[in-house]
Amino acid sequence: MKSVVFDTNVLLDIFVFNDFRVMHIKEALLNQQLDALASEQTLEEFSDVIARPLFSLNEDDQEKITLGWRSIARLIEAKDIVKAPWECQDQDDQIFLDLAYTVKPSMLISKDNAVLKLASRAAKEGVIITADYKAL
Repeated sequence: MKSVVFDTNVLLDIFVFNDFRVMHIKEALLNQQLDALASEQTLEEFSDVIARPLFSLNEDDQEKITLGWRSIARLIEAKDIVKAPWECQDQDDQIFLDLAYTVKPSMLISKDNAVLKLASRAAKEGVIITADYKAL
């Protein structure tokens, strides 16, 4: 089973926007066909983002989305996370890189340009970074 880390923007497409481009991923997640990974930090990041007024989600919807993701994802403890050898310009994104590096070989699906710039370096370490939703 493929180990996959999803950054927050991708999780928004899956759980908030129900983007048609990620329905195959959502189905695979719900059918437990992917080893989807999260950490407390990535879960907190996701919860913080969906709480923003921009998304117009009430507290019940936020909790339902967060609990739904938490129930699917395999939680990696903070003490077990290894720092990736590459630094991201945006420290909020570093947590996703570190998580993917910890469980390599793995895939990190991200739409963030700062993360995507690290793809060639990460590939040498067994971490595939892509924005391609069809990669799964």
